[in-house]
Amino acid sequence: MVEDLFQGAWQSIVFGALGIALMAAGFGLVDLLTPGRLRDLIWVQRNSNAALLLLANQLGIAGIVFTAILTSYTSFTKGLASTALFGLVGIGIMALAFLVLDWLTPGKLGEVICSEQPHPAARVSAATHFGAALIVCACIA
Repeated sequence: MVEDLFQGAWQSIVFGALGIALMAAGFGLVDLLTPGRLRDLIWVQRNSNAALLLLANQLGIAGIVFTAILTSYTSFTKGLASTALFGLVGIGIMALAFLVLDWLTPGKLGEVICSEQPHPAARVSAATHFGAALIVCACIA
């Protein structure tokens, strides 16, 4: 019984580290899609548009990781690999959704996201990111 507890704790640490790594990759994606440094936009300039997009991205990735773990294989290694794969697929799908939305709308979406004034496009973009993540969650389940 104690061995099972330690094994479960170890697996939680490994899955948690993978989830954090995927969320860091999601941060990198949003940073890549928006002009300027995302950390400065949010933490220094207090840009609510960029923060909203990052919030949707991080929640979306967390949802993907959660769903992948919840429906994971009984084999720890297979479960870890599938979680990593679906997490990366989700990040790619979110990037594609951002680019498609940018293509469908006037101007450059990244510049709109970085504007100082709150902009409705930030809410639409955030919903697009989160919606793309939900699609991946449904595919996993």
